[in-house]
Amino acid sequence: MAAIPKSGSRAQREALREEMLARGCRHADIAAEMRARWQMRPREAWRHAYGWTLQQLADRVNVPAASGPDGALATDASLVGKWEKWPQGGRRPTARALVLLAEVFGCEVDELLDLDDRRELPDVELRLISRPDSVAEPPAATTAEPAEQVLSASTAEFVHHAAAESATWAQWAEASNVGDIALEQLLSDTRALASSYLSGDPLTVFGAVRALRDRVFSLLEGRQYPRQSTDLYAVAGYLCALLAWISSDLGQIRDADTQGRTAWLCAELSGSNDLRAWVLSTRSKIAFWDGRLREAIGFARRGASYQPQGTAGILLACQEADAWSTLGAGGEAREAIVRAADARGQVAGIDEVAGIFSCSDFRRSNYASAVLLRIGAPAEALRESEEALSSRQPQAYGTAAQVRIVQGFAHLALGEPDGAAQALRSVLALPPQRRLDTLTRRVRELAVALARSPLADSGPGRSLQAEIEAWSLESLPRALALAPGKELA
Repeated sequence: MAAIPKSGSRAQREALREEMLARGCRHADIAAEMRARWQMRPREAWRHAYGWTLQQLADRVNVPAASGPDGALATDASLVGKWEKWPQGGRRPTARALVLLAEVFGCEVDELLDLDDRRELPDVELRLISRPDSVAEPPAATTAEPAEQVLSASTAEFVHHAAAESATWAQWAEASNVGDIALEQLLSDTRALASSYLSGDPLTVFGAVRALRDRVFSLLEGRQYPRQSTDLYAVAGYLCALLAWISSDLGQIRDADTQGRTAWLCAELSGSNDLRAWVLSTRSKIAFWDGRLREAIGFARRGASYQPQGTAGILLACQEADAWSTLGAGGEAREAIVRAADARGQVAGIDEVAGIFSCSDFRRSNYASAVLLRIGAPAEALRESEEALSSRQPQAYGTAAQVRIVQGFAHLALGEPDGAAQALRSVLALPPQRRLDTLTRRVRELAVALARSPLADSGPGRSLQAEIEAWSLESLPRALALAPGKELA
């Protein structure tokens, strides 16, 4: 038998409310019954006694608030929900908020409070609540003598209460749910994940990134100084960009786009030009693999306009060249590749996160060789890829595999099926968990090119074709292998 929710199911609450109203019970009686049955907080019980949603209550609170002397509270469903939970989480409602809630419910403020509330509310607010008129409207100042203004006792108390409220708010605002050390650790964890993706299992890294993102999102929902919020938005932006990149590698383009848009929002809120550039690089990559080549070029150029300090400028130029070459625009592609090479000498700083958010010379060579291949220069592409592989630089397995695939294409274009088979040997040996969607697509494109070439009927050509077909059957998209409850998010 399913457990009954702590606050009862919606159907249970509605049935109880309707029965009690039919029997002539007041809303106060219904709220009391709901509290007794389901251990609700008092403010939640009153809302359910009327059958309102959080937003419906927020709309009703905003009406009297807007017409009052102090203007609207700008209340929404989220804030009302936090008022209901406090002090067991949530956010403490102000004295004015409690008075307005009581007005909407048609009850006394005391009926919205229990012992836990009274223990946590400051004494000054308890006194204000006991005199709700002083919360809603300030008493008029009195003049005892024409030549000398003297504050009445009620006016002095009202001014004192206003000062106490400011002091209470200052204590709340001064407290932060994240400190500088915690922020430093969050950034360090982000760097580790961005680096581990270069060699780790995509789904394992994805899960870790998702968990860290959720933690950062939770912190952003709390309170902190503006500077700390800026830093948290930057971390969140890198994490969402990393989720976008991995989602694309897993063949989930629509989900990757969603992550990319959220990453861009975080970049804008953080004000970081480097983050903006890396997010736009990620979005360019996603658009490229979705066939939106002009959009990919637009993202790359827009990212470069932010003049990032690290190596993002190199990668953005490479991505622009990649899209131009796929469109068949050889001149524009070569010009962008030259810009990417020149950008190496213009790097003015370091990459804050690095890992996948860094463009090494090996990564640049991967793009350059692919571009040269597409614009009809297979010999140049082969030289570029061979120089990169001989450099012995640390390299991501995905990037190394892409370079090997380019070598395979180049050997085919030069009429060398044995060379193509040799180049692809390490790619075809990748375990299933490392066969990213971007790699399997390229290998299948190579198989199509082989089938259309004069080498298709040669012994080496048929052998290579058979190897690729067997490999393709084993390389189902990783996202399809997700177990129930492990969906991407």
